[in-house]
Amino acid sequence: MDPRNKVAIVTGGASGLGGATVRALVARGAKVAILDKAKAPGEALAKELGAAAIFVETDVTSEAQVQAAVDRAKAELGGLHIAVGCAGIGTAGRVVGKGGLFPLELFQLTVNVNLIGMFNMMRIAAGAMAENAPDAGSERGVIITTASIAAFDGQIGQVAYSASKAGVVGMTLPVARELARFGVRVVTIAPGTFDTPMLANLPQEARAALAAGIPFPSRLGQPAEFAALAVHIVENAMLNGETIRLDGALRMPPK
Repeated sequence: MDPRNKVAIVTGGASGLGGATVRALVARGAKVAILDKAKAPGEALAKELGAAAIFVETDVTSEAQVQAAVDRAKAELGGLHIAVGCAGIGTAGRVVGKGGLFPLELFQLTVNVNLIGMFNMMRIAAGAMAENAPDAGSERGVIITTASIAAFDGQIGQVAYSASKAGVVGMTLPVARELARFGVRVVTIAPGTFDTPMLANLPQEARAALAAGIPFPSRLGQPAEFAALAVHIVENAMLNGETIRLDGALRMPPK
């Protein structure tokens, strides 16, 4: 699908991987609705991008808020053709730790945001895309979700995060198979260790250690590299039903 003159939503779009994706899509000629709970950075990014972007304060776990955001994108930008899910949280804790058992409510929160919130975006976006007229390649839309390599080699302490991201991977193929009849593709990106706000508060020594563990390139991934892959997925019609690791050949050790 050619992004030019298409309309996209990006959840978690105010910063990090989502913010870079918003910028990349706008650079390719798309109009983008930035969906995020972070109001100030979301509004600042929309202001920076001008008429090509709007900000909609959105909690991805809310059916009403995501539906309202999609409705605004359709009404103010002219439709919905691309949806990229980058909203998520990182949590950590051992199942049986020094302070006791892993809190059940923290596990539920992680799954609710990372998995159920992603599905909420997917289903509402898919419903809107199914109403589109097909383009020259018979496509009506593209949905990109974000998992993590923790879905495959989660470390000790990542039980909730890994489970939530494995669920995102598990949705990819069945949803792609179902939406094929509408001409809507579904692809997941599983990033490795990226330089995002989630890692920004780590000490420099810890950041350097994470970078050193990546075979090549031995550095943290850049959000622009995630965004470049997202744009390529939009443009490459044969990418469908797949999860793509974007990790510099990193395979995470147990801890």
